[in-house]
Amino acid sequence: MEKFTVKDLNITYNGKNRKKVYAVDDISFELKAGESLGIIGESGSGKSTMIHSFLRLLPEKTAAVTGHAYFDDIDLLNCGEKELKDLRWKEIAVVFQKSMNSLSQIHKIGTQFEDIYRVHYPKARKQEMKEAICNLLEIVNLGPHVYQMYPFELSGGMQQRLNIALSLMFHPSLLIMDEATTALDVITQGQIMDEISEIEKRFSITRIMITHDLSVVASSCERILVIYAGRLVEYGKKEEILRKPLHPYTQGLIQSFPSLYGKKEQLKSIPGTLPDLSQTYQGCIFAPRCRYASERCFKIRPQQYILEGDHKVACHKYGEKKDE
Repeated sequence: MEKFTVKDLNITYNGKNRKKVYAVDDISFELKAGESLGIIGESGSGKSTMIHSFLRLLPEKTAAVTGHAYFDDIDLLNCGEKELKDLRWKEIAVVFQKSMNSLSQIHKIGTQFEDIYRVHYPKARKQEMKEAICNLLEIVNLGPHVYQMYPFELSGGMQQRLNIALSLMFHPSLLIMDEATTALDVITQGQIMDEISEIEKRFSITRIMITHDLSVVASSCERILVIYAGRLVEYGKKEEILRKPLHPYTQGLIQSFPSLYGKKEQLKSIPGTLPDLSQTYQGCIFAPRCRYASERCFKIRPQQYILEGDHKVACHKYGEKKDE
């Protein structure tokens, strides 16, 4: 059964001089309970915008959102404000990029955790909160002594662990991580991802993770969603996409990253730049940068073709193979 389902998601910003920016263009995908999804793509491809739309954090005056994002049977994009507030943190939690900056450096960690706890359980007793918070700290490998410390007394990696602990405070069933480990060194990043994997098994958490680091996706996610300029170009199981990428853009991303399997290969960049998202494009939006592009690619938008299992790819090349 699907835990999280996105259908026909479109997000348009009203830019300067009344220009519209098409940030997310007709994205759909499904995620089953307990699965982990890694979302990858270049900066500016709409990954964070999409995540923010799920929790209705985009500015209403400048961002127009259409489509559906079902959490179980609740449409997050169209449900009431109270229903959404009840889900936030308790059922759906987020660890934002550079979220360690959200910690107050002049208040003790225990005090900050208690303030959040009281929002959801205003009648909770002091001892009850302290026990719950100390248990959280131990889950992310921080001892109970951290309760009485200030954030500035901890390293960046330890502060990031605090934010992960905050996101797990009410044992959410869906955890969203937006570049949550990007600013950390490789060793700390690996430790945190190992801890998250253990936590997911322990609490049966479904996870969506945005990252630029393919090694993080390879080591901690079961599925991968590849986005280019606001469009879904490929979606499927991790092994299928990393070992046999189908879309030219996915192939380019993998070739620009050191081999995950120990092969000695020369790194290659993807030529060109991201398109202007204030313009509309009839055909494949990746065509100007694609070495396989034909005249058809510039004129007709490719549909999503489902190949083996549920491996999806939006590329005319695979439509031609089906027609043969």
